[in-house]
Amino acid sequence: MVTAGDFKNGVTFELEGNVFQVVEFQHVKPGKGAAFVRTKMKNVITGGVIERSFSPTDKFDSAFIERKDMQYSYNDGDLYYFMDMETFDTLPLNKEVLPDSFAFVKEEMVCKLVSYKGKVFSVEPPTFVELQVTDTDPGFAGNTATNTLKPATLETGAQIKVPLFIDVGETIKIDTRTGEYLSRAGK
Repeated sequence: MVTAGDFKNGVTFELEGNVFQVVEFQHVKPGKGAAFVRTKMKNVITGGVIERSFSPTDKFDSAFIERKDMQYSYNDGDLYYFMDMETFDTLPLNKEVLPDSFAFVKEEMVCKLVSYKGKVFSVEPPTFVELQVTDTDPGFAGNTATNTLKPATLETGAQIKVPLFIDVGETIKIDTRTGEYLSRAGK
């Protein structure tokens, strides 16, 4: 159990059958009337953010969100299989659970599976990945301008923009949160 008076950033709780995480909170004590807690909270399953006020004594059930490292094995149609590296059990997940950033994940990469009461609702890929460029326009030696970009296809099939000096066959580092090129691998 958690009360609204105990809210802190990151606290997860159940409300009306949904799971929310406190993003922002403010304890307000007006000159007249009772104190209240103004809260901005995010639905951890849908990602929607809402604002709501509570009495500091309102009680909610705590919600435990589990994050478990699992290795991406392969996909078969719309099912993507992940392996628990301790028990070697495989878990199939439907494509709808995967975020857009999953386009940067290749087989054998370790991802975090995010679940609530045993039901996986999201997959968090590694923050930074190194992937090989499989298709792009030829690079030009000496062209080190990083503010001019060209399209490139990566080994996972994902499309991103890279600087002009990047060639086919090079391995580059990408931030999966933004889908942006960071550097050549090993730099």
